[in-house]
Amino acid sequence: MKTANKNGDTKTDKRSAMAASPGERETISLGIPPSVVAESVECLNRTLANVYVLLVKTKKCHWDVSGPQFMTLHKMLDEQYVALDAFADMAAERVRMLGAFPVGTIAGFLQLTDLREQPTDIPTATEVVITLLKDHETIVRTLRTGIKTVEDGDAGTADMLTEMLRKHEEFAWMLRAFVQGEGVHAVSSTQAALRPRSGNGNGNGNKSS
Repeated sequence: MKTANKNGDTKTDKRSAMAASPGERETISLGIPPSVVAESVECLNRTLANVYVLLVKTKKCHWDVSGPQFMTLHKMLDEQYVALDAFADMAAERVRMLGAFPVGTIAGFLQLTDLREQPTDIPTATEVVITLLKDHETIVRTLRTGIKTVEDGDAGTADMLTEMLRKHEEFAWMLRAFVQGEGVHAVSSTQAALRPRSGNGNGNGNKSS
């Protein structure tokens, strides 16, 4: 809103120039009851938070993973990161289509997410796979609940969440296959440093006769 000061100059109302908060909504007419819109927005923002936290965790694991399966995991996690980035856009843009505003801060994501950060961990390759697998499974369960909540009144959001659910199920399957096949067992750098050396302690690794 523009207002005039005593000199007749106009200025933009500071409040209207600020970005709207995630709880605010614009007036729309899409044939979706307001109560369903509110439920959809809540579900989408929760999904966005989960996706963003998992996106960061996936990228960190992509950087840190090591061991005999490094290249396979490195490439797979990069592909999953790209897909998660697209999911974040999908969720945020759907919130805007419904006339609301998506959560867009780290604090907001951490407040809404169902996932847990592990900032001090240096996981093994196997631990990386298991952690991300559990996170994808958590998101699948959350998405399934959200779909049931909105499918009767907001088919568009339900369809989008279903698309995301199928992809998270696929990612979980890929990660689970590594664990079931026992394909990754590299130790972390911390574990490697603490592992005792074989030999007689003279530094050359040879056993005493």
